[in-house]
Amino acid sequence: MNLSFFDQFMSPCLLGIPLILVSLLFPALLLPSPDTRWITNRLSTLQLWLIHLITKQLMLPLNKSGHKWALILSSLMVFIITINLLGLLPYTFTPTTQLSMNLSIAFPLWLATVLTGLRNQPTTSLGHLLPEGSPTALIPALILIETTSLLIRPLALGVRLTANLTAGHLLIQLISTATAVLLPIMPVVSLLTMTILLLLTILEVAVAMIQAYVFVLLLSLYLQENI
Repeated sequence: MNLSFFDQFMSPCLLGIPLILVSLLFPALLLPSPDTRWITNRLSTLQLWLIHLITKQLMLPLNKSGHKWALILSSLMVFIITINLLGLLPYTFTPTTQLSMNLSIAFPLWLATVLTGLRNQPTTSLGHLLPEGSPTALIPALILIETTSLLIRPLALGVRLTANLTAGHLLIQLISTATAVLLPIMPVVSLLTMTILLLLTILEVAVAMIQAYVFVLLLSLYLQENI
């Protein structure tokens, strides 16, 4: 029974072919397609307004030289939010619960920010490895600590997103299982757990959006350090 709780994190297969690629491409169908009309429908207007709001919030900590990353960061946030929210639907698969996928997103973008800093301002970027005014005796240890903290950033990004989504999905499945088991035995207690399940689902919707925002916001802060 305990193993079945983790079956939801396994990539579904059809005829031996993993369907994770389908789950990654499906959110793109929900985004507005380019249109030459001056007036669009309400849904497209709402989506464009949300994308504009997301882009504006992500660009606040960046200076003008970092605004060229607006398309990448805003697209990444919309992509992660859509996948996280679709994963809360019944009988769906959430690719962002896979650590390998989150690391494959976090590592190249983090590496791009580091290489951007080394190319544009190498002295300042390397200066972040040693705080100003450090005692001479502590310089080797501080450089080692700062280098480790720099290299662990993509791992922290991927683990944070994976752990939060995985924990939420497990809680929802545990409470929903308890609700179904208690319904014929103790209907009143089952009704209470169903209320908790509803509140937890609302919380998970917020967590799905917040974690996507935190993931991309941290990337933008890493970028700000290197431009």
